[in-house]
Amino acid sequence: MSKIALITGANRGLGKNTALALAEDGVDLILTYRSNEAEAAAVLEAVQKLGRTAVAFRLEVGALETYDEFTADVRTALEEHWGRENFDYLVNNAGIGIYASIADTTPQQFDELMNVHLRGAFFLTQAMLPLIADGGRIVNLSTGLARFTKPGYAAYALMKGGVEVFTRYLAAELGPRGITVNTLAPGVIATDFAGGAVRDTPAIQEALAQEIALGRVGQPDDIGGIVAALLDDRTGFITGQRIEASGGTLL
Repeated sequence: MSKIALITGANRGLGKNTALALAEDGVDLILTYRSNEAEAAAVLEAVQKLGRTAVAFRLEVGALETYDEFTADVRTALEEHWGRENFDYLVNNAGIGIYASIADTTPQQFDELMNVHLRGAFFLTQAMLPLIADGGRIVNLSTGLARFTKPGYAAYALMKGGVEVFTRYLAAELGPRGITVNTLAPGVIATDFAGGAVRDTPAIQEALAQEIALGRVGQPDDIGGIVAALLDDRTGFITGQRIEASGGTLL
C-alpha cells in the first residue's frame, strides 16, 4: 500500500519541490493551493507523469472557518482514490512573506502572518489529527531567520519561532501514537518567495553567499529531498527536532 502525503501550499516553491520529491519516492499526494489553480494543475500533471495518484484542493490556511469543508473533502478523496480513512504524512508548508521593520509592522500585517504561519498550522494540524495514521509523520516548515536575524523579518520569524515550539509539544503529545514531528528550517532559497528577489537578483545572491559556508544560496531541490528524508521510515527515531537546511548560514 502506497504512502499518502498532504502538503499545504504545494502549487509552487518548496511545496511543489517537496511534492515532486515525494512522488519520485513513490508517495501519493493530497495538495493544497491558495488561489493559483493553474499552478496546482501543473503540479498534479507532473506528479501523475511520475506514476503517482494526486488530488488538489483550494485551501486558505488562515481561514479556520473553511476547515470543516476541507476535512470532508480530504475524507472523500481518501475513500474514492485510495479506499482509505487516513493518510500518512502532513507537511505544513503554506506561507506568506511580509517585509517590514518592527517600527513599521502594522497590526494587519502581524495578524496575517500569525493566521497563516502559526494559527493556521496549529489548527489545521488539529483538524487533521484524526486522519493521520498511527506511525505517521509531520514536518512543519520554519525558517533560518528564527535562529539568525535579518532586519525586516521580525514578525515573520516570530511566527516561525512559535511553529518550532509547537513542533516540540506536538511531538510529545503524538509520541504514544508513533507519530514523529519535526521542524525543517530552510535558509535563503531562490524561489518566488518575497516576489522572487533572491531568485531573480544575482547581486543579492552574491552578497548573501558570503554569509553561507557552502558559498551559495539554496535552490528548491536542496529542500524537497530533505523533507522527503524526514518522512521516510529510516528517520523514524528523529522527533521533536529542528533541522536547519541553510548551507551553513552565519555559523
